[in-house]
Amino acid sequence: MAGIGSVVLRRAMSTETKRMVDKFIRVDHAGEVGANFIYRGQMAVLGNTEVGRVIQRMWDQEKEHMAKFEELIPQYRVRPTVLLPIWNVAGFVLGAGSALLGKEGAMACTVAVEDSIVEHYNSQIRALVEDDPEKHKELLEVIKKFRDDELEHHDTGLEHDAEAAPAYETMSNVIKGGCKAAIWLSERI
Repeated sequence: MAGIGSVVLRRAMSTETKRMVDKFIRVDHAGEVGANFIYRGQMAVLGNTEVGRVIQRMWDQEKEHMAKFEELIPQYRVRPTVLLPIWNVAGFVLGAGSALLGKEGAMACTVAVEDSIVEHYNSQIRALVEDDPEKHKELLEVIKKFRDDELEHHDTGLEHDAEAAPAYETMSNVIKGGCKAAIWLSERI
């Protein structure tokens, strides 16, 4: 039934609103795919350590997020970003590379990525509410829930010594810059 409602909703959307929703779903799907590969990379290095269970729990949530956006892509008839193969590799390299610095490096990566994503999701929530909260009710519920999950991951990273990572501030700034670039590109390409 949600599929039929979404078809009707799409037809009722203005061209500008449709572009905004397409952009949000495309970039959020790309981000959740990237997060999946970050955690996959971290698990490849730290999966059999004490922090492996913590990483696995966050990864399991990211898999749920990715699955939901994979439902929304055809439901809203959104073209995924063509950059997914690049984000797959980049995500795995970032995850494994940060994990090679130990638990603290992996958690520093998580904090930086999730900080960027929480900010990104909050921006989308504001835009959808400003446009029409009733029209975007389903998408708002999804984004709010995922934002809250990402905030939990951010806090989990801090609780597991993210700030003790070597060159924490530099690492965090570089990762946040990479996230902003990936968001900008995935919204457009």
